[in-house]
Amino acid sequence: MSKLLIRGAKQLLTLRGPGGPRRGAALRDLGMIQDGSLFIVNGIIAEVGPTRRVENLASARKAEAIDASGCVVMPGFVDSHTHLVCGPPRLVDFEMRIAGASYHDIAAAGGGILASVRSVRESSLQHLLYLARRTVRDFARHGATTLEAKSGYGLDESGEWKALRALAALNGHPLEVVPTYLGAHLVPPEYEGRGDDYIDWVTATMMPKIRKRGLARFADIYCDRGAFTLEQSRRYLTAARSQGFLLKAHAEQFERTGIAQLAIELGAASVDHLEQATDEDAGLLAASNTIATLLPGSVYHLGLRRYAPARRLIDAGAAVALATDFNPGTSPSSSMPMVLSLACAEMRMTPAECISAATINGAHALRMAGSAGSLEVGKQADIAIFSVSDYREIPYHFGVNQVAMAIKRGEVIYQAGEVTGVE
Repeated sequence: MSKLLIRGAKQLLTLRGPGGPRRGAALRDLGMIQDGSLFIVNGIIAEVGPTRRVENLASARKAEAIDASGCVVMPGFVDSHTHLVCGPPRLVDFEMRIAGASYHDIAAAGGGILASVRSVRESSLQHLLYLARRTVRDFARHGATTLEAKSGYGLDESGEWKALRALAALNGHPLEVVPTYLGAHLVPPEYEGRGDDYIDWVTATMMPKIRKRGLARFADIYCDRGAFTLEQSRRYLTAARSQGFLLKAHAEQFERTGIAQLAIELGAASVDHLEQATDEDAGLLAASNTIATLLPGSVYHLGLRRYAPARRLIDAGAAVALATDFNPGTSPSSSMPMVLSLACAEMRMTPAECISAATINGAHALRMAGSAGSLEVGKQADIAIFSVSDYREIPYHFGVNQVAMAIKRGEVIYQAGEVTGVE
């Protein structure tokens, strides 16, 4: 039996609270315990509370101890939107964007998503795993303990199998990886001008095979200009739901298409992006259990100015999550702390709202709030320890990694080292 005591946190953010996702004022309630401790048995939280009480438990006295004095201890980040298996960086896209080309200009020139599709199709499974494992390590260094990860850069049977097999191999090494089938990311070149035929093939051929092999929990679609139409999205999501997938949707990113409303109607776990969301969308989200997952990293990297209307969504009562949208073209970042900084500076979310959005609401976006996203008895011991004395410092120091330690199911998966040669 393994026992671990994390003791003496300056601020222990438990995120304990209501059973459903955080909304409104509840987003700012971090369940903070000053001078708090956690006792963990076999990777599960057994006790949480003030240090004096927890460390004096008879069962905790012989536990391995981690001294968190002066630190902030909180749930590990739950990053609920990533494109983890994606091939190499799209550096040509980056330089074209600097020179003034738009996202759609780059796509029309053969870059964008289809450039990554070519890379994934040409790469071996071993090479894709090598690249993805490097990225997973970066996520752990920045305090993430659970990731959602999508396919969608294969777009044919061979490419999608490689991506989904890679996600299966990555799960648990060392992070929990929740797989999503993004079969409808873009119409592939061999189906150019035949988007309806591609949707027919995906829903009739790929979805049943993926469900039979248990390779994806969610199905996702990209509905926007240059991607899939609202009617194609309805067919795709309806078929996915009927075959047992949980639903997600890339929604209202560059143009408002109505996909957010459709996804809410179909009971999607989350709608993601929402830069073009309206008051009507906010009201529908507030009345639903669908999470509004906001992705400020992609807006920043694309050099755009219109971020998702976080304040409008929160004030309306929508449940808001934050995620990195890690991908090689529009958000090449594995840093959730940087996402929190952007959410504060550009979307006027408070630090407390950001932490709730990046932990417990991220877990709700993955339908995993029963096991992750907060530090409560019976949940997985998924923990991030920050070398700061106040949680507000996490987004305050933008572009700086202050994670001292990351713990997954009670096991240390990352520990920061000392800088040498400094007196």
